[in-house]
Amino acid sequence: MRIIKKAALGFALLSVGGVAMAECGDIQIAEWNWASGELMANVDKVILEAGYGCSVEMVPGATTTTFASMNEKGQPDVAGELWINAVRDPLNKAFDEGSLHSANGSPITGLGEGWWIPPATAEKHPELKTVLDVLERPDLFPDVEDPSKGAFVGCPAGWGCQLANANLFRAFDMEAKGWKLVDPGSAAGLDGSMTKAVERGENWFGYYWSPTAMIGKHGMVKLPFGVEFAGTENWDGCIALAEQDCADPKPSAWTESEVHTVVTDDFKNKAGEEVMDYLNKRVFPGEVMNGMLVYMGDNQAGGEDAAIEFLIQNGDVWESWVSAEVAEKVKKALN
Repeated sequence: MRIIKKAALGFALLSVGGVAMAECGDIQIAEWNWASGELMANVDKVILEAGYGCSVEMVPGATTTTFASMNEKGQPDVAGELWINAVRDPLNKAFDEGSLHSANGSPITGLGEGWWIPPATAEKHPELKTVLDVLERPDLFPDVEDPSKGAFVGCPAGWGCQLANANLFRAFDMEAKGWKLVDPGSAAGLDGSMTKAVERGENWFGYYWSPTAMIGKHGMVKLPFGVEFAGTENWDGCIALAEQDCADPKPSAWTESEVHTVVTDDFKNKAGEEVMDYLNKRVFPGEVMNGMLVYMGDNQAGGEDAAIEFLIQNGDVWESWVSAEVAEKVKKALN
């Protein structure tokens, strides 16, 4: 059904978009190599073509390479879900110079990295409101190999987040409090440890990030740390580094994950106020995005099919991003 719908949508976009094509013109959108960014890019494609008459070309997207291409070559025109921590300084320079612009400083709510527990654990133990609360109860999260210690599941070796988790483990003096830092070995190992605990109704405490299918599927609860963020000097100059380069890590909340929708100056000028207004209003609620990622995983759906599913099922979300006239054009293309 979705394949037929997708083919029909292609014809509809050609007919609906033809009238205004000259106004918006040809644009390139980065289609990210992760699920939420792939979905967002394809939703943008449908809405920009059907609603605003753009002619959209999708190009492969990855954080550093996409930013470099936009900064140096002015293409692609739109990077819908750019996680900026890895490119913050040169991106801010481009913003200051006016070659790139942030069309939206928060395209997804509830995103970010941190430490999580299952919803059943949060329900059974309402006293565990923060990470600091959990750290006092290693007995609730017994390690499989050494049940006398609590298991904190960190990142697999080689991941950037492995360093941050290891240094925070030291900063919070977790070993002395009865905890063991567990390396899950791989992405599959990390996912498997969480899934196994949730399905068995067992407690689990560890690192993850959102938006992801795992967080959406299991309804995981991200805990506030119970301490303030201890500053960029502590994080960038210690927590994020190898242990030998971080002699004295300070306890800290996880650094804020910033995501922007970034556009080129040329796109901003040619797209017009209505398109820029759409991108500014286009905010995916975190729970909706996580739900869509579960859908994509369960149905092995790519960005195109997932975008159609999202637009059909979530009119209450996306219709608030556009005018009534544009909404009707998009709905006509979907029908």
